[in-house]
Amino acid sequence: MKTDRDGNDARYETIDPLARGPEAIRRAFENQVAYCRDNGAPVTASVNRAIGALIDTERGGTVMLRVRKWAGPPLADALPLRLAGGLHALYLSGAEPALAPIYDGLDPNDATRIVAEAIERHEAFLLPWLDGPPQTNEAGRSWGYAAAMLWLADRGLPHDFALFELGSSAGINLMMRRYRFDLGGVTVGPATSSMQIRPEWRGDPPPAAEFDIVGAEGCDIAPVDLTDSDQALRLKAYIWPEFTERFMRMDAAIEAAKRFPPEIARMRACDFVERMLAREPQGGVTRVLVHSVVWQYVPQDEREAIIAAMEHAGQQATAESPLAWISLEANRDTHRHELTVRFWNGSDGGSEWHHLGTAHPHGAWVDWSGA
Repeated sequence: MKTDRDGNDARYETIDPLARGPEAIRRAFENQVAYCRDNGAPVTASVNRAIGALIDTERGGTVMLRVRKWAGPPLADALPLRLAGGLHALYLSGAEPALAPIYDGLDPNDATRIVAEAIERHEAFLLPWLDGPPQTNEAGRSWGYAAAMLWLADRGLPHDFALFELGSSAGINLMMRRYRFDLGGVTVGPATSSMQIRPEWRGDPPPAAEFDIVGAEGCDIAPVDLTDSDQALRLKAYIWPEFTERFMRMDAAIEAAKRFPPEIARMRACDFVERMLAREPQGGVTRVLVHSVVWQYVPQDEREAIIAAMEHAGQQATAESPLAWISLEANRDTHRHELTVRFWNGSDGGSEWHHLGTAHPHGAWVDWSGA
């Protein structure tokens, strides 16, 4: 991976997300450096650049040996973020103070050596971080759910929504009924909330409608309990250290979970959708499937099953009991996160995805189109 110290030479290249092998591993790390750099995360870019520089060396012990011999698709598996999360956890826990120059943003000349030594000293701690995908639950992304529900309500769907979220992680977005949103001047939610979601808004505001969340359930193959300090630390480790506001939102979410924890089922996404759709629809309520930065981690066969199940159920939807689908996911071609919506209400067949906007991956800014 050839980059200067600022990562300015790192290039993001669109590749097959299922590509495997040594070149795919190198490309995954270079893409991650470019992605972090372009999204205002130079520290995280530096960490990934240092890890990537170890690929063609013999440093890093068993951890880097496993990275070099990664059997799965490194891009789809988010391999760079798995190890970067483990290193951040070491720093946050105080177990590896030598990482401080990197996380303090000093961009040391010997970052690769610092990272190599940290990896070698903490093999037993870091190896489990390679066993599963990152948990990137982020309250700032709930802006997309809120804006999409305003748009759906403006289209005539019932203003009472029952949320069903895929990949809920710790369920932070399931608690959004307790959050306050300011979306380009359109406000919704309790004004006294400790969780204030206020992205920089570009373009026209969303419709000034109203909505209420009358139910919120989620699923995850490995749910996170925010009330457990070790699990909360793991979730914080996946927050890019540059974004201090995200840490404040996480602390607010932890306090909210202590008072009334979210409802999360430990199950596969396709099984959760099947269970959701098997229930008798409630009149006057819009059932809505939601997910943010999750779809890429869902296996292809499950994705196909979910699409088929939603389209079949959509054909049975009515104006009184509609069905909707809100997606806030990365477009691998444009390198942007896009908010898109489908809905079925008896007159709209749901065949069309409506593109409502693009956004920063953690909700710092929103470019609203509302098409």
